[in-house]
Amino acid sequence: MSEIFGHFTKQGDAPAYLLINFLPNMLSIQQRWRNNGLSADFLADYWTSFFPGDDAASQHRQAEIRDAVSYIANELLENAMKFSYDMSKYPVSIGLYLFADEVRFYVTNSIESQCCGRLQNFIRELLSDDPDEMYLRQLERNAAEDRSGHLGFLTMLSDYETQLAWKFDPLLAHPEIVTVTTMVRLPTE
Repeated sequence: MSEIFGHFTKQGDAPAYLLINFLPNMLSIQQRWRNNGLSADFLADYWTSFFPGDDAASQHRQAEIRDAVSYIANELLENAMKFSYDMSKYPVSIGLYLFADEVRFYVTNSIESQCCGRLQNFIRELLSDDPDEMYLRQLERNAAEDRSGHLGFLTMLSDYETQLAWKFDPLLAHPEIVTVTTMVRLPTE
């Protein structure tokens, strides 16, 4: 049975969409990082064609959307690749769906079921706390522990005014594996 966090909506009937699948265990992590950036830039360039750049204001908006799509797609792909359960052989998929007032991102990957608790706790905190305050706390934590992390989703919320949601689906045939779909709604108006 699915477990939902946030306001998760199905893909629906979008007038335009694009899907890409990856096998996360086919390349080394270094090659995957490079491919994530290339894929995110491709997605960003593709989607800007749906936003005309006829005048200075619309060109500025087009550039904002391109930057947002590139950043969000890259973050989502990096997380999905980094945390995918390599032994599962399930692909990482990213789909972008264009609606009248938003672009929706759906990224699905598989994780070990024993990893769900920690991720779900982070999601609960992310959905219930003030993102700006949480961002500052995370910066302080990262500085104190000399590491980086947990800033991607916070940046999406703070800088791009997105809405986030997750769906967890256990695989009945393989109870040790759960697919996680992260949904990001990026307003375009």
